[in-house]
Amino acid sequence: MKRRTLPALLLPLALLLSACGGASSANPGGNTDGRGSLTLNIGDQKGGYEAILRASGELDDLHYRIKWSTFTSGPPLLEAVSAGAVDIGGVGNTPPVFAAGAGSNIAVVGATHGSPAGEVIVVPEDSPLRKPSQLKGKSIAVAQGSSAHFQLVASLGKAGLGIGDVKLNYLQPADALAAFSRGKVDAWAIWDPYTSQVLRTADARVLTTGEGVVNGLGFQVASPSSLKDAKKSAAIGDLLVRLERAQKWVFEHPEEWAKVWAKETGLPYEVALDAVKLSYGTRVPVAIDAAAIASEQEIADTFAELRLIPRRFDFEDYVDTRFNRDLPPSSTAPRSYGKASS
Repeated sequence: MKRRTLPALLLPLALLLSACGGASSANPGGNTDGRGSLTLNIGDQKGGYEAILRASGELDDLHYRIKWSTFTSGPPLLEAVSAGAVDIGGVGNTPPVFAAGAGSNIAVVGATHGSPAGEVIVVPEDSPLRKPSQLKGKSIAVAQGSSAHFQLVASLGKAGLGIGDVKLNYLQPADALAAFSRGKVDAWAIWDPYTSQVLRTADARVLTTGEGVVNGLGFQVASPSSLKDAKKSAAIGDLLVRLERAQKWVFEHPEEWAKVWAKETGLPYEVALDAVKLSYGTRVPVAIDAAAIASEQEIADTFAELRLIPRRFDFEDYVDTRFNRDLPPSSTAPRSYGKASS
């Protein structure tokens, strides 16, 4: 395969992934007057909760303090939640399955539904691969336990293939980018903003998307011990309401949010705006209902059957619905900005 160099891509992604899992800073955000002694430890990803809450003004008038911990992806974030080092954090649809399958101490307390159009398998522009069935025998980079992992498994299954038909390279995004850019792998299963960035700045094209094969769900996951603390539980409930309002703000101000997000992550503005329109601006807070639980159970059963998680389990046992409020059902169609949605 031809060697590719992507100098314009490497620096922004390095910035996006610069904080190692578990690093934290005591940054309360916003006005700190009158907040009392309670501190909520929130697991975040670069350009994630802190950025969107700050940009939308939802860090104002807090009655508690926030300590942010930044992680590169969902799996290490949930390790911290399980250990009690983090009270709550946001992840995609697959990390809770891997965490629960490993017997982690977690509780899913919030959900969003959005377009899976940003979850894709990309190949080099000049690749002879034109459809997923042609991936047989090919090498594919993917982050183990990420939402892209199930999207890959599901896409292969739809094409009549199994994971035994391909060569999986379990790589975190930065390493996967290097492998893809150097022609070390034939394809890369990714999610936004990597999708939007690769398509904008590299000789890459989409082989297939997650539309029609993944559920488009994301989750807020909390530590059960934090939920047993009445004050922390109340703060978590308040945070979920603020995140709901912040997401509405993103939908109403996509260009403004893209500017903030670009500054936070080092992404070019055009890439950030693409990702907002394709993925992040389509998210709608939804209830963790029977349909969401059943959909996640399907993911859990799939990975258990493939022996990618150590045991079978009931996803419902890891769900806490106390914060569902009057949110719409999980099947709510995600909104989009004229781009494809599920």
